[in-house]
Amino acid sequence: MRLVRYGRPGKEKPGLFDEEGRVRDLSAIIGDIDAAALGDKALRKLARIDPKTLPLVRGTPRFGVPVKGVGKFIGIGMNYADHAAETGAEPPREPIFFLKATSSLSGPDDPVQLPKGSKKTDWEVELGVVIGTRAQYVTEEEALNHVAGYCVVNDVSERAYQFEMGGQWDKGKGCDTFGPVGPFLVTRDEIHDVQDLDLYLEVNGKRMQSGNTSSMIFSVAQIVSYVSRFMTLEPGDIITTGTPPGVGMGRSPQRFLKKGDKLRLGIAGLGEQQQEVVAFPK
Repeated sequence: MRLVRYGRPGKEKPGLFDEEGRVRDLSAIIGDIDAAALGDKALRKLARIDPKTLPLVRGTPRFGVPVKGVGKFIGIGMNYADHAAETGAEPPREPIFFLKATSSLSGPDDPVQLPKGSKKTDWEVELGVVIGTRAQYVTEEEALNHVAGYCVVNDVSERAYQFEMGGQWDKGKGCDTFGPVGPFLVTRDEIHDVQDLDLYLEVNGKRMQSGNTSSMIFSVAQIVSYVSRFMTLEPGDIITTGTPPGVGMGRSPQRFLKKGDKLRLGIAGLGEQQQEVVAFPK
């Protein structure tokens, strides 16, 4: 299934895509796509519904984050060796992870807002993993059973805040609008091999990033298992799993986002995002 939340910010309704790519309204079936809807039993119940029996959503609605009530938004750093190389870093021996503020979450096509004083805001297309059932000290063999599904994430990052101002990476990762997620949550049964998905990102029509999840240093199963050793993962938590090469920081000369830039990014089978970069409102 491809589950979505559509409508104005803060007023989103649950929905799903039918076989023709049209949005169907789920609000008579479930209250929202939240923790209660992400377990295996709840997803199987939704999967039994014939989409043709659901009301058709007219027009081209805005999409929000496909999960309501995200408790933790966890990022994995330097998880592609070629990305680590372009930044001058050694590939990590163990997963690096950090927290992105949940206040950074935004819809997949909502504008990306440059924070005040930003000079090095960068892009990062990433595979997002949505947790479906509670995971605590899970093995790699068990890990994917705790996943509800997958989505596209743009791990927008302000590099000066991240690397030049001391402290943790969180400082450059959690600004408002720095976490576009969606357009939809694709349930794990729809993805044949999560370690063989193409990723891409364009800025103003120019391809900047191309990669495949087969190049991850740590697989999705390894990541879920590893993170669950240090914090309990709850339904609705999102882990964004690292980016392939081609970020602005790694280019020569470096290239960072400016007002008016247009981003287009996606992952095979998981849909596409499009964002315009805007200035911080005065």
